[in-house]
Amino acid sequence: MKKDIWNIAERMRESNIPGLSMAFISEGKLSHHECWGEVEAGSGDHIQSNTLFNACSISKFAASILALQLVEEGLLSLDEDVSKFLISWDIPEHPSFNSRTVTLRRLLCHQAGFADPQGGFGQYISEYGSPDMAKLLGGTTFYCQKPIELMAEPGSQFIYSDTGFCIIQLMIEDVTGESFDKLLREKIFEPLHMNNSIIVTSQSGIRMGSAVGHNKHGVRLKESHPIYPYPAAAGLWTTSADLALLVVELLSSLQGNSRLGISAETAGEMIKPQDCFKWTGLGVFLEFPDGELEVSSLGWGAGFQCMLITYPKTGTGAVMMMNADPGVHQTQSLLGHLASLWQQGQLI
Repeated sequence: MKKDIWNIAERMRESNIPGLSMAFISEGKLSHHECWGEVEAGSGDHIQSNTLFNACSISKFAASILALQLVEEGLLSLDEDVSKFLISWDIPEHPSFNSRTVTLRRLLCHQAGFADPQGGFGQYISEYGSPDMAKLLGGTTFYCQKPIELMAEPGSQFIYSDTGFCIIQLMIEDVTGESFDKLLREKIFEPLHMNNSIIVTSQSGIRMGSAVGHNKHGVRLKESHPIYPYPAAAGLWTTSADLALLVVELLSSLQGNSRLGISAETAGEMIKPQDCFKWTGLGVFLEFPDGELEVSSLGWGAGFQCMLITYPKTGTGAVMMMNADPGVHQTQSLLGHLASLWQQGQLI
């Protein structure tokens, strides 16, 4: 890294960011990773290569890869009615919208017609435990007190939601008879040697030494490790290097060299604009700066923010994670500045 161009440590101090972890991909492979700062502000405990961060909504990227594996295995379909795969819950009939046109493809690209209920999907509270997905969708848990139903005609508009990925998780568990956590571990983490990746749905699941969350002032949160007990939507705790390995798998799959059995054709669907929204793929977002495809996934929650970017044409990519919520979008935070420098070739 050309540290003479930009002083990362100083910028972290200015932005009240206690800790930072970064990994970089070159020629389709993990090239290197770097760690900066502390696990907790003022603790003296330095971020290490195996320090876990809350990936927040980047969990959806991992869930999407798992879903595509099951499509390849014939257990799921991208374009069939999801009611064919749901056993423990079904989408309620709606007087105005056709629930039978909800598909896995539309769920993955946030175009299935669902919205998160107001006040729902909050952080884990020990008093209420981790919710059962079927009960959560049925509106009978503390975390979602109103039954989930369609809010728009499937395929008609983009509505970003955790709800859709909770449905995907339930589909996966219903068709396999296995827990989402177990499947992710056995089908993705272990084959890709993502040894520092876990699903966390309660405080007891936090690994000792994991990064502590901070607010925009760099002050430790009262709840040091915020948990979102919705594994497919926001349950992943991991490292930048492990996430980079998942990006490498996507790049390899696109070249027909998947380690997970995902074909180039199926991987290509993931990074293809869906319906009339050019900027959304399957579980990822798409941009076309200077005409070149940029694939990204973003995570942002209490005490943490992260982002990953990759360019399939060149086989390059970057993953950045920090243990603070800066209060602004990734493009305006320290991560956005780092990404810009990397894109300009100033972080190598």
